Amino acid sequence: MIKTSIRFFEDVPVRAVWDDEAQSWFFCATDVAEALTKSKNPRSYWNAFKRRHDELSTICRQLKLSARDGKSYLTDVVDASGVNTVVALIPAKNRESFVRWLSGLGGTLDEKSKQKAYELFESGMIDEIEVGTVKGLQQIHGYIFGGLYDFAGKIRKLNIAKGGFAFAPAMFLAQTLSLIEKMPETTIKEIVQKYVEMDIAHPFMEGNGRSTRIWLDLILKKNLQVCVDWSKIDKRIYFDAMKKSPVDASEIYRLIEGAITAEIGSREIFMKGIDYSYYYEEE
Repeated sequence: MIKTSIRFFEDVPVRAVWDDEAQSWFFCATDVAEALTKSKNPRSYWNAFKRRHDELSTICRQLKLSARDGKSYLTDVVDASGVNTVVALIPAKNRESFVRWLSGLGGTLDEKSKQKAYELFESGMIDEIEVGTVKGLQQIHGYIFGGLYDFAGKIRKLNIAKGGFAFAPAMFLAQTLSLIEKMPETTIKEIVQKYVEMDIAHPFMEGNGRSTRIWLDLILKKNLQVCVDWSKIDKRIYFDAMKKSPVDASEIYRLIEGAITAEIGSREIFMKGIDYSYYYEEE
């Protein structure tokens, strides 16, 4: 199966595809151009830019990548060395920061845990997760953060707050989680409400959002044979809705309901979901 990935540079998605023969990631040239120039029509910009620089034809190859319409098209891609050539040719003020960003891929804690989240699917371990339970959520958290946090998979024993909002007190967390676990899962609305309550509980010291979004998808998949295409939910709109959810969960419900897909066995949907889930957590 084709391995694809999405990374975000200054909120611009940069798609990549893995080539087994070359044993290398190849990056979408159009996306690189858009990230550097913020062009409103990156495809036209790239085509015109490529015509002006003959050397680009020698470093580009074409591989299939999914576009915003969900279909796959043969697309100009370049490997890491080719990206450096493109960056050197495009007159952009943010070239240095882009190069630093590219060279840092794979080295940060978030990138390492993201790779482990990919592996959760690739290894088949995702089929061994308990669905809808606290233990299942701990299994997810423990897998993707194991070896990175000493508290991976462990329920917190300290009180935490974020943005002025205090999550469930540690003293009552076990009781709170037990009640959440028993919440019904027969409709999308019920499942989203259970997800919201788990987010309010925030059972781990770090990594709650990334874990609970996988947890939510597994509940939807088991009970309704659907999951969320997270690429259809804007980052800022999502967080605005989640901030309101402790009082009114209707907005996050509408967002999730509007992004539901029946492609529950799609590797691409899962991987794209991981990419966007981690993007949500970027400052």
